[in-house]
Amino acid sequence: MKSMAGSKRDLWLKDKATEALTNELGWKGLGFVDGHDMGKTANPGPQYALNIYCFVMDEELGIQAIKRVLKETRLDYTRIKIASRELNSDGEYVLKYSAKKGLEFYV
Repeated sequence: MKSMAGSKRDLWLKDKATEALTNELGWKGLGFVDGHDMGKTANPGPQYALNIYCFVMDEELGIQAIKRVLKETRLDYTRIKIASRELNSDGEYVLKYSAKKGLEFYV
């Protein structure tokens, strides 16, 4: 995203990605979409992101399903990052996948 509020395209991507992930995770019995947020990241520079939170029963299968559905639906797969953290934890998210290698990860 290029701004705090996001563009029409950012909002469209959020809705389409949420719909695709809801269908895929629910249909496969892997989990569900648990909300989203948009805004400035913790990055020291001005950087904005759309985060879609998914609760999955199996981390590895969930990551595979998320990658597959975003690629198949042609939703800006080139910029995704997937992170996870333990259930019922206030700990940090750990980056599990990044479409662009070598980039830092900020929530």
